[in-house]
Amino acid sequence: MNEPRIAIVHERFTEFGGSEAVVGEFVETWPHAEVFAPIVEPSGVRPPLKTVHDTWLSRAYTATGGRSHAPLLPFVPRALRGLPLRAGFDAVLISHHSFATQAVFATDAPTIVYVHSPARWAWDAEFRAQEAGGRAGQAALTVLGQLARRAELRAAPHLTHIVANSHAVADRIQDWWGLPATVINPPVQVEQFTPDPAIPREDFFLFAGRLVPYKRPDLAIRAAQRAGVRLVILGDGRFRAQLDAVAGPETTFLGATSFNVLLDTYRRCRALLMPGIEDFGIVPVEAMACGTPVLAVGQGGAMDTVLPGVTGAHVEHGTDEHVIETMAEAMRTFDPTAFDPTAIRDHAISFSPSAFRANIAETVAAVTDHP
Repeated sequence: MNEPRIAIVHERFTEFGGSEAVVGEFVETWPHAEVFAPIVEPSGVRPPLKTVHDTWLSRAYTATGGRSHAPLLPFVPRALRGLPLRAGFDAVLISHHSFATQAVFATDAPTIVYVHSPARWAWDAEFRAQEAGGRAGQAALTVLGQLARRAELRAAPHLTHIVANSHAVADRIQDWWGLPATVINPPVQVEQFTPDPAIPREDFFLFAGRLVPYKRPDLAIRAAQRAGVRLVILGDGRFRAQLDAVAGPETTFLGATSFNVLLDTYRRCRALLMPGIEDFGIVPVEAMACGTPVLAVGQGGAMDTVLPGVTGAHVEHGTDEHVIETMAEAMRTFDPTAFDPTAIRDHAISFSPSAFRANIAETVAAVTDHP
């Protein structure tokens, strides 16, 4: 059989992250697919992606100096609805964060949407308050959230098939859109992250990732203080100043570091901490690929990735004070010898890119009847 003609739609290529890596795996699966996005910054496009068809919003983004895509978001739905997707595609595969499902109105082909999450900042008032950054930001996100909710609800009934990146996201889709979704966990480059038995574990815990409010690095810092243990923080972001004000001598900030430093720190830490509620969470799987156990709040993507007693432990979700106390207790009593690094890595391998490509190809083939 010939490769089906696939159009891939992503919301924006302004930086590279987990969702862009997913789109890269779509292209690995269908090398001749055409890729579309309303806003494209060349530095946000990496191999295997080559050409991305954009819209006038890219020029508007460039005209503003590329400082932020946020002011352009109200125009994104219209740009998506105007994409040239009626040119004989067998299927349109949509990578969705907040507005991308609007592309369903630009095509008559079957549409499969891969949902990283419905617009969480639009549906979840608590999450929106964390991310808003003041009253002006809160007001702007509230208005934009109304637009995003209407857009998602308008598009959802027209989608042929919905795929969620975790069971937590599937639950949100059911709660917010009123529709079922199948689950295909996103790809993690586990082959890059390996154990090294020659490197001994050291007496510190690790938080790794962007320093933004919803990841809750502040809870990791306070828990380490209460437990009286060392904490290393890898990463940078707009929450850094607030974290500096909270941290004491037990916490070391390494900032944004190289891949080699990240790999070495995964291999040396006692365990990785995941105090925030992630849609999925790439970092814990990277750590587990190094044989490193994970202490995670037992909600969100951690329910898909962290197997209690095998790859780590779940900390009970609750108030900030409850999470701090239970995570501190978990760190105080943590016994790394209770976990088998080989079993941890074996679990991480199940999230490999090859497993993801096989699962998404099977899903698209079932929808299009085009193996």
